[in-house]
Amino acid sequence: MLESLKHLLGYPGPSGFGSKSTADQVTQSSSHLSSLTAIITGATSGIGAETARVLAKRGVRLILPARTVKAAEETKARILSESPESHIIVMPLDLSSLNSVRTFVSHFESLGLPLHLLINNAGKFAHEHAISEDGFEMTFATNYLGHFLLTNLLLKRMVETAEKTGVQGRIVNVSSNIHGWFSGDIIGYLALITRTKTHYDATRAYALSKLANILHTKQLALTLEQMKANVTVNSVHPGVVRTRLTRDREGWLTEESEVIRKESVKIMQAAATTCYVATHPRMMNVSGKYFSDCNEASTSKLGSSSTQATRLWSASQSMISMGPNPLLQLSHQ
Repeated sequence: MLESLKHLLGYPGPSGFGSKSTADQVTQSSSHLSSLTAIITGATSGIGAETARVLAKRGVRLILPARTVKAAEETKARILSESPESHIIVMPLDLSSLNSVRTFVSHFESLGLPLHLLINNAGKFAHEHAISEDGFEMTFATNYLGHFLLTNLLLKRMVETAEKTGVQGRIVNVSSNIHGWFSGDIIGYLALITRTKTHYDATRAYALSKLANILHTKQLALTLEQMKANVTVNSVHPGVVRTRLTRDREGWLTEESEVIRKESVKIMQAAATTCYVATHPRMMNVSGKYFSDCNEASTSKLGSSSTQATRLWSASQSMISMGPNPLLQLSHQ
């Protein structure tokens, strides 16, 4: 109750920011951004678009991958109308397709650009049961597995960029406090809803994907530490905000209590935590953490499990390297 009250009042935490802080405000002290290059997924609308707008305003070169290139071009045009000097590159990417992810990375690497920031923001809420071309439940494939592969393939470039420039690389995984709604066996449930739609629950599938984002963050932070890489990774909860994603799950949202409706924040505030974690000097050397309202927060018990993080990492490595229907082989891991 106390945390909810602090959120509603916009009470600033140790970072000096809170739920009422905007993306513009949290990036004001980040004067170094004009030398950076960022990839932002899901930047065609909502939180991603606001994140892109603010970073472009601060001088960051943007790579905007999108399933619908036309929508990304429209985002680019809006940003250029405000910040005419911005350098923005639009590229096709369908995160639900592992082949598309590989093609995107190959195309990006051919540009010879550095990579300082990777913001895994794109999200999907699938009301109806669907399976990706690679044999995975669609919400999981889009929200988590595509980002897992994308990050994996871009990591070498990020590490090299940090070594050459001396600028610490940062990866931000946009999750949600809804991750705490999932309980049970992650791999087992994923295998179950991949095999049959009978047990599919759209909200639980979404919660699982957001939990996976957090576990990915936890294990990747450990991997980066072992590599002695000058790259950090953190996950964020942007807040409940009325974007295209929440409109897609309108039935779920309206069934929840009025508290959720009152906690809904504006886009410019929702993008603040992502921008804070991606750019603020206070975040130097901070890795493997979870943030909400621009301050470190606690995950669910499952989200803090090192055992589950290691297990999911191992399974994910298998998923991106196996042929059709890989979960049939992974359900007993």
